[in-house]
Amino acid sequence: MKFSQCAAWCAVAVMLSAQPVWSAQPGAQPDVKPVAKPAVKPAARLVSVQAPALAPQPASAQTDTSGDAGKIRIQLVSRDQVDLSSEIAAKIATLPLRDGDAFRTGQTLVSLDCSLYTAQLRKAQAEAGAAGELLNVDQRLAQLHSVGELEVQQAAAKLKASNAEVAYMQATVRKCVITAPFDGRVSKRSAAPQQFAEPGKPLLTIIDTSRLELKMIVPSKWLVWLKPGHALSVQVDEVGKTYPAQVARIGARVDPVTQTVDVTAALTGSVPELLPGMSGWATFASR
Repeated sequence: MKFSQCAAWCAVAVMLSAQPVWSAQPGAQPDVKPVAKPAVKPAARLVSVQAPALAPQPASAQTDTSGDAGKIRIQLVSRDQVDLSSEIAAKIATLPLRDGDAFRTGQTLVSLDCSLYTAQLRKAQAEAGAAGELLNVDQRLAQLHSVGELEVQQAAAKLKASNAEVAYMQATVRKCVITAPFDGRVSKRSAAPQQFAEPGKPLLTIIDTSRLELKMIVPSKWLVWLKPGHALSVQVDEVGKTYPAQVARIGARVDPVTQTVDVTAALTGSVPELLPGMSGWATFASR
């Protein structure tokens, strides 16, 4: 047994001699060099750059790509456009013109059947004649002291009332014929012969094709140099020709949302081949 115990203690001593020797001082750490960790570069920070907001562009003004070059979209409009209607209630006797027909100033466009109003005019004229004769008789009797001054004044008042009735019926009969106020063409016919015309209801729409204007919307910053009388040239798409014009009027206010202003120009000379509704481009002369 003693031999066995000695062998066991020898084995323990061998195992202890194989372990590393630590410092005998209490709390001392072993002399182990730390392993250096590879340096890690910090990740690059991503900076979000927001593009600057663009200024809103006017939505109404249609200009070319050069912006301030002075070229802008236009539309031709008639200077005068009228809806003709009857001022009295009557049946339409004649309505000779149709859509697109041309007419001259003073030409009859609509005639109404005014036989009833003509009869009333004749009646008023007869009553006015009788009132005039009565006044003459009363005036002679007044000279003979057969009637008083009151009767003479009443006869004179009756004559004035009869003359006023005659004037009223004459004006009514004149309304039975509607004539053209200017040279132009028929844009739309809304009635037909033998149809009953109601007061205020349109019968014909007429336009003056001899005097056309240009309507356009330009940026308000053009007001620095754009004035009435400024020259421009107009290229009309429908006919493929260019015509001279000049600024006639500038709008009274600027649209605060689109920063635009209305401008009206007038064509120079007679242009019978142009019609309202045509469009094109206007090029302004140098400033």
